[in-house]
Amino acid sequence: MFTLLRPIFKILIGLIILIPFSSRTGFASVADTIKVKGTSIIQDTITAQIATRLINRDFNDIYVQNLRSSFFGQELFQPIKTQLVADVVANFVVYNTPKSRLFVNAFTRVKIRLLNTPGAPVKSPSYMPGIQLFYRLNHDVRNPEFLSGGYTHHSNGVRGPTVLPDGSFNPDSGKFSTNFYTLNYTVGKRTDKKDMIINQYKTIGLEVHSGLFGTGAAAGLDGHYGWIRVNGTYMINLAKAYDDPIRPNNKLFANWQRVQFDFSYIADKYNNYNTFNIKKRLNVSLKYYYHLPFLQDVSIMAGGGYRGQDDYNFSFQNSYGYGMIGLASGLSFLLNR
Repeated sequence: MFTLLRPIFKILIGLIILIPFSSRTGFASVADTIKVKGTSIIQDTITAQIATRLINRDFNDIYVQNLRSSFFGQELFQPIKTQLVADVVANFVVYNTPKSRLFVNAFTRVKIRLLNTPGAPVKSPSYMPGIQLFYRLNHDVRNPEFLSGGYTHHSNGVRGPTVLPDGSFNPDSGKFSTNFYTLNYTVGKRTDKKDMIINQYKTIGLEVHSGLFGTGAAAGLDGHYGWIRVNGTYMINLAKAYDDPIRPNNKLFANWQRVQFDFSYIADKYNNYNTFNIKKRLNVSLKYYYHLPFLQDVSIMAGGGYRGQDDYNFSFQNSYGYGMIGLASGLSFLLNR
């Protein structure tokens, strides 16, 4: 228990140190003009402090748009057939203020696969609680740059032996657990059109598991599970203009469509696979979201991809292509409503 809490305690200590510095307005130095949401404002009409807080507020909205969403539906072509899959993410924004360039989100993520077998059992879920930190690097909300990182625990809630006496893994009742840290760099671009707002984000990052240092992972995973991963994301989000039902001649913008591409590549040595063995090292996915106005903040989602190492606890031994269809929802779809 204390081993699990130790990394969270370290992150909280770091937050206590960072928050006072993140509240300073040093980067918002006095100038003739300053851009707020892309509009040049004469400096003598707004203080540097207020200008910085407006920028921080807009960046906080950008961070929300980059939070992970939930999925509920079905996956196709898996080696073990399912009736239903879900990736449920509950985000808890614990630090969000225009006084600071720092933004903190705690989350609980649970992945579930309901098997297509007699009794329809749930294959031991993946429990993934964690914490994320976002930190603004520049002042341009139309071309934002920011860092994000955090800590995630991943386990299946089972206490049986990870490895069987014959040396094979125990996927039915074995314990799976790992802890990992991430650090990401994101650049974005916002384009405003007459009846549409287009937001694009490109992210590259590193994921390091504590098992690399011989701690925080179930026995037997070392040498068979990827401890170092290079991750990347490209997302484009389209927000469409709608007539304001209250104020005539006024427009409201709401999410309309989104396309998201993700990849993860295992960079360290495992199972003696060649460094360029894409079939065993690469996870990649492409997802399309379509928002229907009457569904509130829920989108229809369809996509597919390939898993070189399955990210569902003990299924990590499997490699396969898949398709998916269902519904997606989350805080990230609330930005433009």
